[in-house]
Amino acid sequence: MSAQARPPPPVTVRMFTRRLRSTRRGARLARLLVVRQLDAWGYRGEPSDVAAAIVGELAANAVTHGLVPSRDFEVGLILTGGTLRIEVADTRTESRPPAAEAGPIVPGPDCETGRGLLLVAALATRWGVADRQGPGKTVWAEIGT
Repeated sequence: MSAQARPPPPVTVRMFTRRLRSTRRGARLARLLVVRQLDAWGYRGEPSDVAAAIVGELAANAVTHGLVPSRDFEVGLILTGGTLRIEVADTRTESRPPAAEAGPIVPGPDCETGRGLLLVAALATRWGVADRQGPGKTVWAEIGT
């Protein structure tokens, strides 16, 4: 009897994308929509909580620093195997966070803002910034599920 090589099992890729208004309400809605989508995919607890915190920070940055009047921002999830990739894109090209390799800028002890990317770097397995099709940039983070 000859052993036949079995093909590897198919890899399921799940995707979710929403375009939202560049407002504080839009940032809050992005976080809620991501939690709802992860729940629909069967991910609750820590993976969902970590993703929600990352989306909250990246969406807040998009509406605060990436704001271009009358332009929306976009939040996306790509779930492949055991990795969840979170993407938040805005249309502002001249406002970019530092490269992930350099690490986020650490604000002074008296600064009231500027710690969002430190949180993203601490929670994510990897994160970075990429150009997007059209104007702007995409800030992404990956976590294990």
